[in-house]
Amino acid sequence: MVRRRMPGGRFSGRIIIALVLAAISLFTYFSSREQNPITGEVQNVGLTVEQEIVMGLEAAPQMAAEFGGLDPDQEAQNLVDQVGQNIVRSSAAGSSDYQFEFHLLADSQTINAFALPGGQVFITAGLFDQLQNVDQLAGVLGHEIGHVIGRHSAEQIARAQLTEGLTGAAVIAAYDPNNPSSAQQAQMAVLVGQLINMRYGRDDEIESDFFGVCFMDEAGYDPQAMIGVMEILAQASGGQSQPEFFSTHPNPENRIQRIQEAINNLDRCPGR
Repeated sequence: MVRRRMPGGRFSGRIIIALVLAAISLFTYFSSREQNPITGEVQNVGLTVEQEIVMGLEAAPQMAAEFGGLDPDQEAQNLVDQVGQNIVRSSAAGSSDYQFEFHLLADSQTINAFALPGGQVFITAGLFDQLQNVDQLAGVLGHEIGHVIGRHSAEQIARAQLTEGLTGAAVIAAYDPNNPSSAQQAQMAVLVGQLINMRYGRDDEIESDFFGVCFMDEAGYDPQAMIGVMEILAQASGGQSQPEFFSTHPNPENRIQRIQEAINNLDRCPGR
C-alpha cells in the first residue's frame, strides 16, 4: 500500500528542529550564570576567567599590529603604565584575578581605546595626544578596566551564542522554499537579533563609565575629567555619528549626564 505524505509534514519537522535548537540555546545560556566577585552582579558568561586571560594574551599582538604596532615613545608608554597600574592597585579592580597590561599604540590617526578579555588594555596615540591631563588618561583607562572587571566580553560571547541559536531557530521555522516572502521574515529575525546585541553593547559602555568613575576616585584622580574625555570624543566624531539606536556605543553627549550621576553616587561603587 502506498502511504500518502501528510500535508504540512515538512513544516512540522522544521518547527520541531527550531524548538529543539531554541531550547538548547536557552539552556546553555541560563546554565552559565556566575556571580561577579567584584561587582556582585549575577551574569551569564561564555568564558571562565582563565579563558578570558588566555584569549586576551593570544589576541594582543594581532590587535597591536592592526594599529601600527606599539608606540616607540617610551616616556608616554611609561605614563600609560603608571596611571593604569595605579588604578588597578588602588581600586576594587586590584582584587580580581586579571593580569592587567597597558599598551600605547602607534596609530596617530585613530582616536580609540579598547580592552581585550583578561586585562589587555590599549589606547591609540591619536587619543593619547588629545588628552589634556593625567586625570583624563585615568578616565580612559578606568573605563577600559571597567569593561574587563564587568566581564563584558564574556557576557557578549554568551549573548552572541544565545542570539545565534534563537535567530537560527527562527530562520528554520520561518523559511519556506515554496513561499518567497518567508525569506524576508527570516532576514528580519536576524536583524532583530543584531539590534538586541547592539543594545546590550551600549549598556556595557554606560556600566564601564560608572566603573571608571569609581576606579578613578579610588585611585585619587578627578572623576570630572571623564566628562572632558566625552567632549573630546564628541568633537572627534564631527557630529557625523550614526543614530544611537544602530550603534554599539552611546553618543558621547548622551553619556555625560550618566557620568555626572555616577560622580554624584560614588557610594554605590563596588566594594563600598
